[in-house]
Amino acid sequence: MTTTRRAALTGSAAALASLTAGLPGLARAQSKQVVVGTWGGDYGELLRQNIDQPLVVPQGIEVLQDIAVADPRKTKLLAERQARRGTYDIACLSDTDMHMVAAQNVFEPLEMGKLKRGSAILPALAKPYAVPHIYSALVLLYNPSKVTTPPTGFADMWDPKYRGRVGFSDILYSTNTFSAAMAGGGSFSDYEPAKKKLMEMRSLDARIYPSNEALAGALKSEEVWLTPMWLARGFMWQKAGIPVKHVVPKEGAYAIVFEAAIPKNSRNKDNAYTYLDAMLQPSAQAAFADRMGYLPTVKDAPLPAAIAQQISLSEAEQERLRAPDYDYLLKSHSEILDFWNKQFKA
Repeated sequence: MTTTRRAALTGSAAALASLTAGLPGLARAQSKQVVVGTWGGDYGELLRQNIDQPLVVPQGIEVLQDIAVADPRKTKLLAERQARRGTYDIACLSDTDMHMVAAQNVFEPLEMGKLKRGSAILPALAKPYAVPHIYSALVLLYNPSKVTTPPTGFADMWDPKYRGRVGFSDILYSTNTFSAAMAGGGSFSDYEPAKKKLMEMRSLDARIYPSNEALAGALKSEEVWLTPMWLARGFMWQKAGIPVKHVVPKEGAYAIVFEAAIPKNSRNKDNAYTYLDAMLQPSAQAAFADRMGYLPTVKDAPLPAAIAQQISLSEAEQERLRAPDYDYLLKSHSEILDFWNKQFKA
C-alpha cells in the first residue's frame, strides 16, 4: 500500500515510535516501511504506479509518501539534521536543491555495496550522496499557433506583443530567474540582471501559476503562449493534447537531474536502499520516459525510437547546455527567492 496522507508522517510517526517501543511485533511492522519525501502531482503518481506498487510493496515494504513542494521539505531536512531520527528515509529533490542540502552534511554517503543497481548509473550523473533518478533539459515552450515565428531564446518572452501571454510556474522560481538573467545578459554565475528583467516582465502582465499542473491548464486553454520549462514536461503535455513546441534557448540553458538520497537519520536505511534500487530499474526508468519524457539515468534502459526522437537533443542543442553553478546557487538562493516573492510577485 502507498499512503500519501501527511497525518501518517508527521506527528503520528513520533507517536508510533513511542507506542511500539516495547512491542516487538509492531516494531517489526514499522521497520517494513519507507518514507519518501517527494512532490505530488504527476511525479508522485508515477512513483506510485511504477515504483511503489510494482517493485517495492511486493517486497513487503509499505511506502509512505510525504508530499510537498521542495522548499518545505528542504527546511524539514535541515531542521531535523541533528535529530537521532528524521522524518524521511528517501528525499527526492532536484540536483540544485540536493547540492544545497548535502552541503549541510544531511545525507548518508552511498554504500555502493548495498546499491545493487549502482553500476548501471551513467557515470556523468553519479554522485557520492545521491542517486540520479531522471533528467531533462530546460527549454522554452511556445504555442505554435499563437507564436507564429518560432522563438530562438529566452529574450523573446519580453516582446511586447506577448503581453499577458507569458506564464511561470511559481515552484520554478530559480529556473525562471535564470531565464530572466540570461535574457538580460547574465550568466550561470550571475543572476543579477534578472532583477531588472523580472520587473520588466511584471509590467508586461506576466502570469504566475502555483504548480506545473496549473500552468499546463493555462497552456491548454491558450491563456499562456510561452513559458520556460523542462523538455520532458513539454513532451508529456504534447501527449495530452496541449499545443506546445520547444526550443533550446540560444542564450544557453542547463540540464536538470531529479535525484534521491538517504538522510543520515533515516529510520529504515535498508528499505531506503531497496527503494533506490527500484528507482533505477529499467522498467521504472522507461515508464517515466514514456509518460513524462524524462531521460533514463542508467545504461540499460533503452527507449523506443519514437520516444527517443522526441525527448533527445541534437548535437547543436546539447552544446548550449551546461551544468548549473551549484556553489553560486547555494550562495544566492535566499536572495533569489526573496526577490521573486517580495518584488516580482508583490
